[in-house]
Amino acid sequence: MANRVVITGMGWVTPLGHDIEQVWQRLLRAESGIAPITLFDARTFPTTFAAEVKDYQLPAALRQSGMHQEISRATGFALAAATQAWEQAGLPAPRTPGHARLDPYSIGMYLGSGEGSLDFGTFTEVTLGAWDQSAGTVATGSWAKSAMRRFNAMREIEQEPCMPLTHLSLEFNARGPAMNCLTACAASTQALGEATQIIRRGDAEIMISGGAHSMIHPFGVTGFNRLTALSTMNDDPRRSCRPFDATRAGFVLGEGAGILILESLEHAVRRNATILAEIVGYGSSADAYRVTDQHPEGRGAVVAIEEALRDAALSVDDIDYINAHGTGTKENDSTETLAIKHVFGPRAKSVPISSIKSMMGHLIAAAGAVEAITCVLAIRDQVLPPTANYCVPDPECDLDYVPNEARKAKVNVAMSNSFGFGGQNDTLIVRRFAD
Repeated sequence: MANRVVITGMGWVTPLGHDIEQVWQRLLRAESGIAPITLFDARTFPTTFAAEVKDYQLPAALRQSGMHQEISRATGFALAAATQAWEQAGLPAPRTPGHARLDPYSIGMYLGSGEGSLDFGTFTEVTLGAWDQSAGTVATGSWAKSAMRRFNAMREIEQEPCMPLTHLSLEFNARGPAMNCLTACAASTQALGEATQIIRRGDAEIMISGGAHSMIHPFGVTGFNRLTALSTMNDDPRRSCRPFDATRAGFVLGEGAGILILESLEHAVRRNATILAEIVGYGSSADAYRVTDQHPEGRGAVVAIEEALRDAALSVDDIDYINAHGTGTKENDSTETLAIKHVFGPRAKSVPISSIKSMMGHLIAAAGAVEAITCVLAIRDQVLPPTANYCVPDPECDLDYVPNEARKAKVNVAMSNSFGFGGQNDTLIVRRFAD
C-alpha cells in the first residue's frame, strides 16, 4: 500500500513579503507586489515593471555560512524559504545534535528551479571593451583575456538550474533522491507531484520540494517581450495583471521561491509533527502541440486535471476551490477556462476559481509551489484569495473568479493548476488532513 503524503512545513519569499502570515494577509486584502523595475535600468524596454522581491536579505546564519557564497538571487530565495519550512515542520536545525540523528539518506529533494542570472554587467563591459571598430566584430583574443581576468567562476557556476538543489543539500545534509525539473511555469507543481510519488513508493521519508526562480534581468524581460507575453501597461503597473478580465493583455514577470516539507504520514506521526494538509492527487501531461502555446482546446490541461482527480479518487463534486494558473494572457485564461468546463461540466459555474498572479506576478518556475501554499492556507482559514483587477467580464471566461475581494468559503479540497510554455501541464490536489 502506498504511503500517504502530508505537508508539515511551508516557506516562501515573494514580491509581497517573506513571511507566510504577512503575505497571506496581503493577498486577502488584494494588495499588489508589482512596481517599476529597480534591478536594472528598464526605461527603454517595452515593459518597465515587474513583481520584484523587495527589502530582502539572506538570514544571518546563511550569510555567515561558508557554503553559500556568490549564490544567485533564486538560490538565496530557495534557502530562505526552505529554512522557514524546515522550522515550521519542527525538524531539528542544521548542524545541531538533533539534526545529526536524522538519516540523511531518508531526506530527499525535488525542486522546480530556474537558471540563475548572467553577470550581465561584467559580460557587457567585457564584450564592448573587446569590440574592434575597424573590423566590425569582437576581437576574441582580447575578449578571452579580459573574461579570464574579470569573470567570477562561482557566479558562472551559479547560473545552473541545479544550484538551488545543491545548496539545499549542503544546508540540510539531504542525501536522498535529488532532482530538479525546469518545465517552465509548471516546474514546481511538477516537483511537488513527483516528490509525492517518491514518498509514496518509500524511497524517502522527508522531501524538500518546491521551486525558485528570478528572471527579472535584461535577457529575461527581453525574451518575454519578444514573445509578446508581458503586459505593457507601464502607466498603471499595479493593475496591469488582469487574469480572466476582457481587457487582459499579458502577464507580469515575478520572482521568488516557495518550499514545502513533505513527509510520509507514518514519519510525521512518529515524530508528533503538526500536519498542515495532505497531498492526495497529482496529474501531469504534455500537449505535443507547439513550443510556446497550449493546445487551444486545452487537451493537455484536461488530461492533467482528470489524472489528478483519478489519483485522488475524487470527483469534480469534491473540489471546493481551484487555484488557477491564471496568467492574464488572452490565450492561457480562455484555454484554462475551457479545460475546467470540459472536466467539471455543469458544476464548473459553481466552483470558485482565483489567480494570485494578479497580485504576486508570475514567479515562473516557483509559481506552482507558492500557489500550492496558498491552497493550504485557504483550507486552514476557510477563505479564498481574490482575483484582483477583475472589472470587465469576458464572454469566453464566464466562471466564478472570486473578483477583487476575498471570500469566506467551506474549503476541504483545493486544486492547483500550472500550465507551462511548451505545453507542460500539471495539477495538484490538496485536502484537509483527516486521520
